[in-house]
Amino acid sequence: MSKLIDQINSPADLRKLRQDQMPQVAQEIRELIVEKVSKSGGHFGGPMGAVDLVVAMHYAFNTPEDKLIWDVGYQAYAHKILTGRRDRFGTLRQWQGISGFPHCEESPEHDMFTIGHGGTSISTALGLARARDHLKQKQQIVAIIGDGSIPEGMALEGLNHAGHLKTNMLVILNDNNMAIAPAVGALTHAFNRMIADPMYNRVRREVQNAVQKVPRVGFRMIRMAKRLEESMKNLLVPGVLFEELGFRYFGPIDGHNIDEMIEEFRNLKDLPGPKLLHVRTVKGKGYAHAEAQQWKYHGVTPFDPQTGEIFKKPAPETFTQRFSKVMVRLGKSDPKIVAITAAMPDGTGLVDFSKELPGQFYDVGMCEQHAVGLASGLAKGGMKPFAVIYSTFLQRGYDQVIHDACIQNLPVIFTMDRAGLVGDDGITHHGVFDIAYMLPLPRMTFMAAKDLDELEAMLDYCAQFTSGPIALRYPRGTMLRFDPDLKLTLPAKTAPIELGKAEILARGSELAIVAVGSMVYPALEAAARLSAKGISTTVVNARFLKPIETEFYAALAKEHRAMLIVEEGVLTGGFGPNLMAQLSGQVNGTAMNAMGIPDKFFEHGKREILLNEAGLTTNHIEQAAEQLLDRKTAYVR
Repeated sequence: MSKLIDQINSPADLRKLRQDQMPQVAQEIRELIVEKVSKSGGHFGGPMGAVDLVVAMHYAFNTPEDKLIWDVGYQAYAHKILTGRRDRFGTLRQWQGISGFPHCEESPEHDMFTIGHGGTSISTALGLARARDHLKQKQQIVAIIGDGSIPEGMALEGLNHAGHLKTNMLVILNDNNMAIAPAVGALTHAFNRMIADPMYNRVRREVQNAVQKVPRVGFRMIRMAKRLEESMKNLLVPGVLFEELGFRYFGPIDGHNIDEMIEEFRNLKDLPGPKLLHVRTVKGKGYAHAEAQQWKYHGVTPFDPQTGEIFKKPAPETFTQRFSKVMVRLGKSDPKIVAITAAMPDGTGLVDFSKELPGQFYDVGMCEQHAVGLASGLAKGGMKPFAVIYSTFLQRGYDQVIHDACIQNLPVIFTMDRAGLVGDDGITHHGVFDIAYMLPLPRMTFMAAKDLDELEAMLDYCAQFTSGPIALRYPRGTMLRFDPDLKLTLPAKTAPIELGKAEILARGSELAIVAVGSMVYPALEAAARLSAKGISTTVVNARFLKPIETEFYAALAKEHRAMLIVEEGVLTGGFGPNLMAQLSGQVNGTAMNAMGIPDKFFEHGKREILLNEAGLTTNHIEQAAEQLLDRKTAYVR
């Protein structure tokens, strides 16, 4: 039996169907999401909950002429399916497949921006709306934002500016969790239909125009009418904040009633000025297991679509899992230790900490700037705050790192999970810039862990560090091995952490490889292969990116014919070029080179695939070392 979605290769095809067929389209989209995501993994609860909303928007608006601007974007799976990517949906989040987020290179017409961070849609939609007005165009501009993103600083700034400019645009608040709208019922729906109805708004404008012509009395009547409308809204709907920011608020409405949403969208199209429609949805809608356990099914690995059982393969302990255990231990041993997350307690490994030490835990929502400012205040007040934020998300709080932590020289502890190439989440989530953006900061101490035991030792060190801000980066997953069958000789016990000091893991005489964090084990593998070829190789675990003992590295370079520095971060502004610059006046005759992430953005795919694309595997290190040894003079790439 053919399905309706098999006929849909664009929103225009969707709009050829009858409106009463839209629930069937939504059901078929949900079935496709379950079928494909159960195999590939990915975000699940959010996309399932937004299906009806996506169908209604594309049916009511003339997309792609009308523009839909997404926030975060994993809620947009149905949008991808309806905009010509249905046949490729099975490649979701896979190497050279479609992204798990909106991506302008996939569909320039329908995905106006490549996105993955929250809070951006209102500002970018406002920019598009103003461009439309400057160019005297007529298309509708719609920003879709989730309840988790709406408190984000940029989102509030965008609301404030759009309300001030009185720009014609629509913001749709997809609320699937916050419960900021308890007044849902027949009376609320009736009131909303009234204030959105075209006839009501036409009469409203005509009455205002008429009474304004009556001196004094007219303006008093307008004020009285506005107060009456505001009183009704205060009683019935929680839209006061948005009204104060200059938006006309509508809602909440049922985000799974497609007919009601289509009617609302069509009514709101012709209303001038900034408008916000509050839509209530259920995370995981249409899949009982996801509706019952919403956080479990927010993002999933492959699962059984019939039973909902998530498949779990035996896997080694990850950096995040070890971090989780250590944080609970540290928090229990020292009541001054507090942990701060920006809406990512699960991803950062703080769920157990939040349960066992709730009084020492802060989840500030999707507000990284505030998280860093809060941590700085806590440190100033005598606490030991761990700001636990993904590398890519700490970019959003960079000014606060400088202004509130470094300038004040406060002992804020920044733990940056997902440092380096993260894999399936792709271009917006790779944590490859933190070395380059942290190294220039005065008073910052910066470390990178090579393995789980060293991570634990470094966390212990951070908990006792009082000399200013300190940062610790570590990758997604576990220790990286490209050749696990290769036997490596390592110290039986992690050496104590000493400020600025590196760790020598293997000694040789011809070549020195200095490796940062996740690159230590691939460097050891490369060294083992080189030694088998007769190339005597020293391997150094940098440990500290700042400060460093320049004298140690100068002596290391002088003792070897060549020195190669390897890091899983951008090469421009990275540790390697920085170290070579410091050594340039002290070392002559030693060939030096640095390896890191090249000057390009990387898409999604398994981490090992991306590292191969970046030239950061054991093979690449081995080849680069051999090429460097062939050179007779110092070389800086």
